[in-house]
Amino acid sequence: MSGHGFHVHGPHDHELEHAQKGHGEAAHGGSHTNSIAMFTAVIATVGAIFSYMGGATQANAGLFKNNAAIKKTEASNQWNYFQAKSSKQNLSELAVELAPGAKKEYYEEAIKRYKTEKAEIKIGAEKLEAESKEWEHESDEQMHQHHRWAQATTALQVAIAMAAIALMTKRKWLEWAMYGMGAVGLGIGTLALLHV
Repeated sequence: MSGHGFHVHGPHDHELEHAQKGHGEAAHGGSHTNSIAMFTAVIATVGAIFSYMGGATQANAGLFKNNAAIKKTEASNQWNYFQAKSSKQNLSELAVELAPGAKKEYYEEAIKRYKTEKAEIKIGAEKLEAESKEWEHESDEQMHQHHRWAQATTALQVAIAMAAIALMTKRKWLEWAMYGMGAVGLGIGTLALLHV
């Protein structure tokens, strides 16, 4: 109640003034806390995406390595088949020298056939070897990508840890370090996205 310059505060008025004054201070400190919390939420979300991409590229690298091994085995089988035909050709060449005149023509035809078959087998084996090398290269590329995503995820995790420490200690330099580490993580993630 007020009258003639004299003003008396009730308990309720005093609490409202205190809440407004405290709210103003909390709003100033709260904006700092809110910005770090927002940074942490965004970086954690991006980190989860990076982590997923790291896992996906690692799985792809394994699949591609498996495909390379399959193609290498198929090529090896073809080279073994080529070797078997070479052995048959060698035996036919020996038979031409040892066989009677009437049989020589049969073995000469067999030699021609083996040469043709070997040429086709060689082409197939070389193609399979090239496919194996291509799968190996793809696997290596995916593994490189995996390492980039893992590096980016680690940098973002460090940034999140720094954010927690910055909140607890109220150190401005830690906050700047947190933002810097977050930028490093995003930069490495960008390199991974660009396949660099």
